[in-house]
Amino acid sequence: MVAVIRPGRSIRRTFHYNENKVKAGCAELLMAENYPVAAEHLTESQRLNMLLRTAESNPNVEANSIHISLNFAVGERLTEATMKAIASEYMEAIGFGNQPYLVYRHDDAAHPHLHIATVKVGLDGERIETQNIGKNLSEPARKALEKKYGLVRAEDHQRQVFTLIPVDATKVIYGISETRKAIGNVLETVLKKYKYASLAELNAVLGLYNVSAERGSEDSRTYKRRGLLYRVLDEKGKPIGVPIKASLFYNRPTLEKLEMRFLKNDVARQPHKEKLKSTIDFTIRSAAPASLESLDEALKNSRIRMVIRKSKEGLAYGITYVDMRSKCVFNGSALGKSYSAKGLTDRLRLEQQADKLQQTFPLKKDVPSRVPAENPHEKSADPLTESKEISLLERLMQYEYASQYVPYEWRKKKKKKKKR
Repeated sequence: MVAVIRPGRSIRRTFHYNENKVKAGCAELLMAENYPVAAEHLTESQRLNMLLRTAESNPNVEANSIHISLNFAVGERLTEATMKAIASEYMEAIGFGNQPYLVYRHDDAAHPHLHIATVKVGLDGERIETQNIGKNLSEPARKALEKKYGLVRAEDHQRQVFTLIPVDATKVIYGISETRKAIGNVLETVLKKYKYASLAELNAVLGLYNVSAERGSEDSRTYKRRGLLYRVLDEKGKPIGVPIKASLFYNRPTLEKLEMRFLKNDVARQPHKEKLKSTIDFTIRSAAPASLESLDEALKNSRIRMVIRKSKEGLAYGITYVDMRSKCVFNGSALGKSYSAKGLTDRLRLEQQADKLQQTFPLKKDVPSRVPAENPHEKSADPLTESKEISLLERLMQYEYASQYVPYEWRKKKKKKKKR
């Protein structure tokens, strides 16, 4: 079982997120705990008002909303009674047992899971402390429930639970509700897990899941007001369906919020930059790709995706790398000129030319050294005498022997210093 606790500033938003799922037929209200009457006798407004009145008893608590999700492994079959017992015991263990809270079972994912909505203001008006609640209270409670009910441990199924599936554009109904649901599932994972430092880098990741974020044209009303729209993409990467405003999603992924993430993500991704560059360099040398597309295919073995941007004429003008291992996203220019679209194209062309030269003029493994070693019993340090084959391009680039491949007439003569 995986438990996720999300504090928030609006209990209304948390409440309506779950209630809208119920109205859409993909969720069900299981419990209304610590309410005056049972859940089946409460109206929607009565369920919300109980939470609002509790939160209003201490207006100093600004982030008064608590949204918890309890996720079970794919294939686990839990009865409604078991789910209720797990939710009740979990809330008691983390110190929210006496709070009014609502429990919903969601059926909109491959794995069974519960959502719990409550507030962090007690019935006596005191703030409920949630500092380090995950480490100190939630983790022990989660492990105890796994053992008691024979649940799959979080360590064994966490990756499986949160595997993100691309949006299937052919299955999206062109309406606000279904499109928003499809896009929202992608945003929920991508925005938090990936480290991107610009809107273009974010779109490189979203595009892998058939979603894009758009600001509109510079003269549009959306762009001038710094708005943001999300759309579904078809198999050719073209937007289809109805665009959805960022403010309509539960986590409100507006441009302002994204820009706050950009700087933090840029700092967080720096330790992974050199490893990504090394992987690209090694793949170029080992796989010898003939084009950017073939390099993209070769990098997939290292769980790296290349998003290539091309002009109408088919010329590549931009590249973004998405490292699925470290969840880092880099534009080619952020890694260096040699990793940009032009730099990478030039590198691949040079590698091809070097391979052709090597095939035309094969170099033997054992070539006598041009510089005699001081000690005849020691192995020569000349790279030309090494047993491993070295590409012609690498030999030409050796500083010590570069002059030997330059015609005598072209060599510059050293200027003699004038004596004063």
